[in-house]
Amino acid sequence: MIFMKAVVYDTYGLPDVLRVEDVETPRPGDKEVLVRIGAAPVSAVDATFRAGKPLFSRLYTGLTKPKARTLGTDFAGEVAAVGKDVSRFAVGDRVLGVTGPNFGAHAEYVLASEDGPLVVAPANLSYAEVASFSSGVLTALPFLRDHARLRQGQEILVNGASGQVGLAAVQLAKHFGARVTGVCSTAKLDLVTSLGADEVVDYTKEDFTRASHGYDVVFDAAGKSSFGRCKRVLKSGGVYMTTVPSPAIFHQSLWTRRFGDKRAVVAFTGLRKDSDKTTDLRFLVEIAEAGHIRPAIDGRHPLARAAEAHRRIESGLNHGAVLITMDHDDR
Repeated sequence: MIFMKAVVYDTYGLPDVLRVEDVETPRPGDKEVLVRIGAAPVSAVDATFRAGKPLFSRLYTGLTKPKARTLGTDFAGEVAAVGKDVSRFAVGDRVLGVTGPNFGAHAEYVLASEDGPLVVAPANLSYAEVASFSSGVLTALPFLRDHARLRQGQEILVNGASGQVGLAAVQLAKHFGARVTGVCSTAKLDLVTSLGADEVVDYTKEDFTRASHGYDVVFDAAGKSSFGRCKRVLKSGGVYMTTVPSPAIFHQSLWTRRFGDKRAVVAFTGLRKDSDKTTDLRFLVEIAEAGHIRPAIDGRHPLARAAEAHRRIESGLNHGAVLITMDHDDR
């Protein structure tokens, strides 16, 4: 039996519930790939599931205790072993992938299905760099492309523009040819501007919902506002989108499909089909290799400092992605 190190937790709570433990290294099945992790982001979703709050999140993760002991859904690394029927990947390939509902990426190794969301990583980026924006892009892209249908010449406001999803949204919106306004705190204005925002709003000094300017899209990447508050800054035919589900947004999404000239949208991007995620990962690789999206990394933490990484995410002070990285070379 071969063991690996993984960050595990057996009860919900503060970051201190996380610990590093030796667990059995998984063996790939016939159509599976074993990936040696180079870097994996810690997301707000990881922190939410670790805390078990809000309580309705436990309907997904386990009512009384976590069903998956190791968190982490996005990863970049090197193929260490393949199943006998795997044809798309070989040992030594640099890959980018998503585990989805199985989690498990905050470990030295993770299993991935050959037919799942797994692609060859961009050749011009390190594991840390490519992992830094994978989860943000996989969340922001379906909102902007599929729900807002953002296009050349439109105007979009991104609330929470300095978060992992927000930074991806700013860069994707610029890639699609939109004019971008980013909303963030004073300390992060320069970061959001450096990644492409045409205008920035400091929410500590100005309420963007009181602006006289109108937008085709308001993307609430932080989930801190509401359709009711943002409706007044939407142009006719505009759409408000949020990443955070609530009874109010569910009702508004249904209602605005039929009535009024402004829409409210919420989407569960993590629950999309694997084939859709694979398509989006390939798109990410394409624009990353072309230099149309750039990484922003706040910090790199070894497995033993996973709790520190969670605390950093929960503080809201991070400037870019918070990563768990391994001791081996980050190529």
